[in-house]
Amino acid sequence: MTVESLYKRAKDALTAGNYAEAIKLYETLESRFPYGVQSQQAIIDTAYAQYRLGERAQAIAAADRFIKLYPNHENVDYAYFVKGLANFIEDLGLLSFIATQDLSERDQKSAREAYNTFKTLVEKFPQSRYTADSRLRLRYLVNALSKNESHIARYYYNRGAYQAAINRAQSCLTNFPNTPANEEALNVIVQSYRAMGNTQLAADTERIYVATYKTAAIDPRSPWWKFW
Repeated sequence: MTVESLYKRAKDALTAGNYAEAIKLYETLESRFPYGVQSQQAIIDTAYAQYRLGERAQAIAAADRFIKLYPNHENVDYAYFVKGLANFIEDLGLLSFIATQDLSERDQKSAREAYNTFKTLVEKFPQSRYTADSRLRLRYLVNALSKNESHIARYYYNRGAYQAAINRAQSCLTNFPNTPANEEALNVIVQSYRAMGNTQLAADTERIYVATYKTAAIDPRSPWWKFW
């Protein structure tokens, strides 16, 4: 079988959704014809097929291999996109939306990897066809990561680790400004300073909170008004 016919069979399997079959054919192609445009494309197509099969670690490894071997390839932006998707579904996939645990309370390692990958794609390839989608995913990831920081800060506060709570809440404010979770982070800082007896810093932070969330401070619809 020629490289062209083998690649066509693999591509047809991929298009038809026969991802396991496509992976086998692409692996055969790479082993028999390790050089040429078809073998290059086989790597990235394999990454996509593995992503669709839920083989996230393998998909990420294949995408990374393509990026390392062909950093200037015309389709390297797609490799970044597939890598981002594979990390994105690790914690934020379809099944996560029906899980009982809040997404922002889960381990965020993969979410951070997805954020870094999509951010790289957007910055390096602003004209890519995948940039618009990546920007939307970045916005979602920023909010999820910010909320995760505020949850951890609240966790420390509830256990009496007030300085640790302050540090984590400040991390939320510094690394993820202008996100909805900033309100909870400020609340944690105020409550922690009060618990530590540092009334001056508590008052200073409270003024920032009220100036930033004027209606929230007196509006019972805010989840944090009752703490005041």
